[in-house]
Amino acid sequence: MTEKATFGAGCFWQVEAAFREMPGVIDTAVGYEGGHVDNPTYEQVCSGTTGHTEVCEVTFDPEQVGFEALVEKYFEIHDPTQLNRQGPDVGFQYRSVVFAHSDEQAETVRKVIERAQPRFRQPIVTEIEPAAPFWRAEEYHQCYLEKRPAHGLLGMLLGR
Repeated sequence: MTEKATFGAGCFWQVEAAFREMPGVIDTAVGYEGGHVDNPTYEQVCSGTTGHTEVCEVTFDPEQVGFEALVEKYFEIHDPTQLNRQGPDVGFQYRSVVFAHSDEQAETVRKVIERAQPRFRQPIVTEIEPAAPFWRAEEYHQCYLEKRPAHGLLGMLLGR
């Protein structure tokens, strides 16, 4: 049996690449969640008018990796103290948010935030929202950094 977890942490390419490396993660997909437009395009989301966040939806085997381990990884791969941004990417679509698929997931995120806060000088601003419809991003965004490894390295060097 598999479960889903959905994370917003800035540009979804790096987030997806980080989760794909974790044992127990069966699949990932990047997309958009939390907005008011059905099936938005990348351009619409980037305009900031749809209310969506760029997210990575993770399908995982809970017998191989727990949701809590995914959340801990999430707080390692982005700066949860930046409001509506990650590095040079600015806007609501780049906010730090976990879309919880159950009350248990939401409670786990709260516990991990409480444990993680002492590691940061600024307050963690990660939001926890109930899972909403997930709209899969265009195919060229899926596994983007695997398809373009030089872009991933360049992005890391530029702080993206």
